[in-house]
Amino acid sequence: MGLDSGYILVNVILPLRLEWEPVYRLPEELVPETHVGSKVQVTFAGKKYVSVISSLNATLTVNIDKVLFISKLLPELPSSNQAEIDLWRKIADYYMCSVGEVFKVAYPVMRISEELRPGITRERILARIALREKILEKARTQARIDKLKLEIAELKSQLDNEVPIIEDAIRPIELTPCQQKVHDEVAAAVAKGKPALIHGVTGSGKTEIYLKLAQETLAKGRNVLYLVPEIALSKQLEDRLRAVFGELLLSFNSSYPINKKRVVYQRLSKEGQPYVVLGTRSAIFLPHRDLGLVVVDEEHDQSFKQEMPAPRYNGRDTAIMLAAQFGSGVVLGSATPSMEALYNCQAGRFTYVRLGERYYGGDEASTELIDISAERRKHGMIGSFSRKLISQIEDTLSEGGQIMLLRARRSYAPAMQCDECGKIVKCPNCNVNLSLHKSASGEILLCHNCGYTSREISICPDCQGSLSPLGAGTQKIEEEAKALFPEARIARLDSDAAQETGYEEQAIKDFAEGKTDILVGTQIITKGFDFKGLRLVAVLQADGILGRQDFRADEKAFQLLEQFKGRCSRRGEAGKFIIQTAQPSHPIYSTVSSGSESASGESTNGIPAIYNSMLAERKFFSYPPFTRIVNVIVEGKYDNPTDLAASDIASELNSVLGSNCKITGPFSPALDRSAGVSIRHIRIVLKKDAHLHQYKEAISTVIKNFSRQRGRHETATVDVDPV
Repeated sequence: MGLDSGYILVNVILPLRLEWEPVYRLPEELVPETHVGSKVQVTFAGKKYVSVISSLNATLTVNIDKVLFISKLLPELPSSNQAEIDLWRKIADYYMCSVGEVFKVAYPVMRISEELRPGITRERILARIALREKILEKARTQARIDKLKLEIAELKSQLDNEVPIIEDAIRPIELTPCQQKVHDEVAAAVAKGKPALIHGVTGSGKTEIYLKLAQETLAKGRNVLYLVPEIALSKQLEDRLRAVFGELLLSFNSSYPINKKRVVYQRLSKEGQPYVVLGTRSAIFLPHRDLGLVVVDEEHDQSFKQEMPAPRYNGRDTAIMLAAQFGSGVVLGSATPSMEALYNCQAGRFTYVRLGERYYGGDEASTELIDISAERRKHGMIGSFSRKLISQIEDTLSEGGQIMLLRARRSYAPAMQCDECGKIVKCPNCNVNLSLHKSASGEILLCHNCGYTSREISICPDCQGSLSPLGAGTQKIEEEAKALFPEARIARLDSDAAQETGYEEQAIKDFAEGKTDILVGTQIITKGFDFKGLRLVAVLQADGILGRQDFRADEKAFQLLEQFKGRCSRRGEAGKFIIQTAQPSHPIYSTVSSGSESASGESTNGIPAIYNSMLAERKFFSYPPFTRIVNVIVEGKYDNPTDLAASDIASELNSVLGSNCKITGPFSPALDRSAGVSIRHIRIVLKKDAHLHQYKEAISTVIKNFSRQRGRHETATVDVDPV
């Protein structure tokens, strides 16, 4: 409908699970200021929402009197561009969700599902600056001064229309001959439009290659996105990248406050202003322009996968989709590549590049397996520590080295068991054990899934017998370490400790600066950190890492152990890796002990044989990456109706998919009840053939029909490529 009617019809994307893009009337006076990607306020089902205009020429399918007017434009909010919207649609299609759900993840900064909040005016920003400047005059501690200066700079950047342009990076990147060779191979692959996988041993200097490629991309007038899996990793990298790129570097992750996120949006919106974004997976959804390079470091890491809410996307795969929108080069890197990336190398979609030489030289860490069952028989254990490990720790401390201790479970004790009836206390809302936690305020039993807490920590709820701790978590390991090594400076890093604002960053900083001797932690400490003083890493109760009922269990265990081993194989110093286990003959331990770089030699395609062996096993059993898996997750309040709903869905899926796909279930997952909600899974294994898209469309239709008919009581959602 044209302007002669006083309005035009537009489609908008709402942050809701809708199968369509609603039509609204845009008043004539707003048309000149509006474009695809403009943020607008609309009313839908009686509530106000921020939405984005997706089309300026909508088709009318209902009576015009039922079409509402757009309430107002929101120029203070960052506009989206067509490339963003196209990416959202691709993500929605691949991960079988709505475009609105993708939009909601892309712009959480607006808290879209809530009532609209007023924009921040220039006057309010000026007032905030003035207030902070007054506080700054009275600030005494350096930390407070630095924080206030940063806040003032961020507020001022919201007022500035110009961003300084830096012609060249602050310092050139010098590569070793080995790194230069890898750089040239990667650059050649990128020039051909093919993603490159750098399989580099820990400490090989992959980061320097990324930085060199980023500098070359900026020199061509294009921009860079550098992704890492964890916020803690991005913070450690930030100073290193800042020294190279100066003000061109923008950091972004989900923990940033709204004002800081808006600064990044504004910087990216300025044409002609180059940038390098360092961020976690959420940085994919920024309003990028003219991207020339996308780097995905630690591409194997499970943290790249969003578990909930929809879209349940993988950041690595979505980054590749993003790069395709701009014709960007893609570089993936890892010391322990994912089977998916290696499969793509075998299939010729990616270029495989091996970086097998450490930047500082030296050998990989030597590995020692300690059989804790044998040690217990000869009284060689003191709590969670073997006497052999204690001796190694004492030697390392005496030489001025640092130690990391990995326990894959947080808490003081992972479970509490009754001494009389043997019952293990479980959460009343979830089918998981309650863990014992200690703090200054006392002891509690805590559910790590729903957060349920109980202070009844001594009496069995069934027989009134006494409860005793079962096993040891990171809290208890820390307590034991302090008793064994009273002169050592010991800290703990897990998700409990990291709840305190700034604790995680400070703990990593202190360890990097040598202010901590022993760091006890969960998987957080196995990530790609670089600590020059680290000489010994040890895994306590390692067998818990192997206990997953998952076809990826061996891959994940191998990656975790190799990554952790690599923490002390850096800067030319060959460290020591100790694994305390009751299963010393397990093949994963044998592989890690023999060294991943030479395990079973290398195959003709250049990929080490251990990885080819894993791929061959996956192919034999028709597991990904040779197939696709889609999980249907059925949830309801009560067990029986949930079982019936899941059975109905499985029956319908078998009917529409037939023998083309393998359907398993419904079955109860390991966590079959969470926060009072009953959970059932249906697993669908899809062939990778020309009909893959049709299979997924059929699944979507079944789920949509179910939601229309029964979705008020039981719900069904889809997880594509679960990890």
